[in-house]
Amino acid sequence: MTNLPAPTLSEGASVVCVFCIFLVPLAAGGLALLNAGLGRSRSAAHTMLASVCILSVAAIAYFVCGFAVQGFGGQPAHVLRAGGQRWDWIGAGPFFLRRFELDGSPASLAAALSMLCAGLAALIPLGAAAERWRLRAICASTALLAGFTFPLFAHWVWGGGWLAQLGINYGLGHGFIDVGGSSCVQAVGGLTALSIVWILGPRRGKYSSSNLPNAIPAHNAAFVILGSLLCWVGWLGLNSAGAILFGGAAPGQSVLVAVNTTLAAASAGLAALAITGLRFGRPDASLTCDGWIGGLVASSAGCLFIKPAEAVVIGAIAGILVTYAVEWFEFGLKIDDPGGSISAHAVGGIWGLLAAGVFARFPATTSLGATQSGGDSGQFIAQLVGIATLIGFVLPITYGLNRLLNWFVPFRVSLEGERQGMDLHELGADAYPEFVVHTEEFIQR
Repeated sequence: MTNLPAPTLSEGASVVCVFCIFLVPLAAGGLALLNAGLGRSRSAAHTMLASVCILSVAAIAYFVCGFAVQGFGGQPAHVLRAGGQRWDWIGAGPFFLRRFELDGSPASLAAALSMLCAGLAALIPLGAAAERWRLRAICASTALLAGFTFPLFAHWVWGGGWLAQLGINYGLGHGFIDVGGSSCVQAVGGLTALSIVWILGPRRGKYSSSNLPNAIPAHNAAFVILGSLLCWVGWLGLNSAGAILFGGAAPGQSVLVAVNTTLAAASAGLAALAITGLRFGRPDASLTCDGWIGGLVASSAGCLFIKPAEAVVIGAIAGILVTYAVEWFEFGLKIDDPGGSISAHAVGGIWGLLAAGVFARFPATTSLGATQSGGDSGQFIAQLVGIATLIGFVLPITYGLNRLLNWFVPFRVSLEGERQGMDLHELGADAYPEFVVHTEEFIQR
């Protein structure tokens, strides 16, 4: 069994939490529009349909086994003994949500929110692998992420697992904190995106014979900007619901969470706007929106425990990091990420976790397990342990599992399919049939 007690929520907190959970699908719609807009027009319909398939597969996979693996504080879990302490490492719930009451209890609200979060995490790799990832492979990889990788790490963070117990067992602050999913949603999704792009390789024509990247512009900046705004609304719900369920926030503290989330996104977007304007002579819409998303991502970890002025600083640094990370991945590591997903979600998420360790300040008591007996000292070390787990465990395991899956369900579309575009090749029709969308201007002849 878990070491953390089963939390309780007041009726008011439950109502606010339900409302916030209902906002989260807007973030999924925003990510879908971002991924479609940042790609080429000849794969737009494929990207949008793949987004629907991802959300569908993620919901079913999480229903089948995801919540059984993740669990919630006070529910059964498998425990290991090490160093004289009990370490909770994986949930032990029933599959298919059997004998689980969906009655508005904290555990049922956590299941609903986490089901949506599994879909959000699975949408992130789509932006990085766009225009060459087959639909059946997308569905298979999503089932792996939503059914195992995401719920396992979410158990360690949100389900009373060993990362959350670092405060109790080792006195490292309040244990690893991440109320809105900078780690288990954003970083897990971003590192999965990195794994899949490594397996797929770059798009045809992305790199020239001299190994320099060719610019392949986004086909619809309006989609990108609208998607960013929808993500903002969805993130307000995601961070607020997470703060109530996993951080012990009172309903009124959702105002603080909303202000911090907005300020982080705003400062990140403005930082990216300023950097691109200074470097290129005019602002870049896609990089500005990537910076905005990076600010939202970075806000999630400690949005309940920081001050608004600190949210501005966290967001500004996130915007700077994301802008330069996009260039570093593309030029330095030769990673073709059309959506900037790795930079915005993996880099932004890791920075948000570090920032929580630096800036977070905790009340004396809370109603949930975010505050433990260790005090504030050691919090930064607890955050470092979580980040090391992401890079040292989640990245290798998700790469290995997807590499194995690639043998059975080949990930990459054929060269002819990539030349035609994913819309024609996999769906038989273009998103924009009245326009010519199959030029080869980026291919070296």
